[in-house]
Amino acid sequence: MKLRFSFIYIVCLFLVACQSNTEVEEIPSDLAGKKSYLKNKQAQLKELEVDIKSLEADIIEMDPYMKKAPTLVTIDTIQKSSFERFATLQGNIISEDLVNASSEIGGRILDIFVREGQNVRRGQLIAKIDLEVIQKQIAEIDISLDLANTIYERQKRLWDQNIGSEIQYLQAKNNKERLEKNLESIQFQLSKQNVYSPSSGVVEREVRQAGELTSAGGPIIQILNTNKVKVVVDAPESYLGIVKRGDYVDIKIPAIEKEFRGKISLLGRMIDPANRTFKIEVGIYKPNLGAEMLVKDLELDDVLVVPVNLVQQEVSGDKFVYVVDDPYATELNSRKVYISTGENYEDNVIIEEGLKAGDLLIVKGARQISNKELISIQS
Repeated sequence: MKLRFSFIYIVCLFLVACQSNTEVEEIPSDLAGKKSYLKNKQAQLKELEVDIKSLEADIIEMDPYMKKAPTLVTIDTIQKSSFERFATLQGNIISEDLVNASSEIGGRILDIFVREGQNVRRGQLIAKIDLEVIQKQIAEIDISLDLANTIYERQKRLWDQNIGSEIQYLQAKNNKERLEKNLESIQFQLSKQNVYSPSSGVVEREVRQAGELTSAGGPIIQILNTNKVKVVVDAPESYLGIVKRGDYVDIKIPAIEKEFRGKISLLGRMIDPANRTFKIEVGIYKPNLGAEMLVKDLELDDVLVVPVNLVQQEVSGDKFVYVVDDPYATELNSRKVYISTGENYEDNVIIEEGLKAGDLLIVKGARQISNKELISIQS
């Protein structure tokens, strides 16, 4: 008991002395002075921590009842492994094959037989054009052709009997053949009344509605071939030596929460002078959506990698982790190891200095312990 009171008395005297010094000391007002003052205080704090640890160890050795129960921790053996880092490039999904279904002749649309989002096959009937005017023209030509045939037959019989002039016969024949050609041409136009799908795919958009007028060649619907859709991103020129055609990349589509892998099908051959980027294309999915492409920009082998949440930092900025001091000792203790870190990605960071393969890294409980603290490993 006397030892405990002595320890408390010593600590109290130290605190009183520190308080007295603090009241006397004047904190500098300039930046350089403040930095120097802070550095001295940090050094004093480290010395104080060493003194406290030494006093605690002496007291525990002299008074077993003061011994602190070991902190329960879990460990992980550090091994060399590979490390990968990915960069996220923003892009868009665009259509490579978007075609228009249109009529070869103008007219009013009688009906459209497909709707947006519907699958269609090549050659499928998709619309019908009102060709009433052409049908009336055919009827008029039929009447004229009947008369022309009658006149021609009579002129031919007379000409065969050497009656009448050759000019009259040739005029009747020419008039009949001209009307036949006109009828053939008009009937061909009538065959274009039905509009068929030029390719297989999905109806992306209805450009015209039933009842509206359309011109020859004017689009009625747009058909998207979903087998020819791609992700296009603008990659910084620094990635020219990193990505290659045929590489597999991860694609994320946030709007529909989809992720998949795709193969790079095309790399742009020229750099855009405006933003110093080049095109990367990956053939895939549904058009008009935003997409993210994950490009591997770093891959290292045989490096020490630890979870980034286990790396702690002092006020001075020094980074450290806790490991098992001597795994073969009767009583296990923690050891504070100062480290130097390298590249990091997501939950992992590379350790460049301070650790070696085989060290036992303290995982669970690392935030609740200090240097040279008694620990117990949870199996």
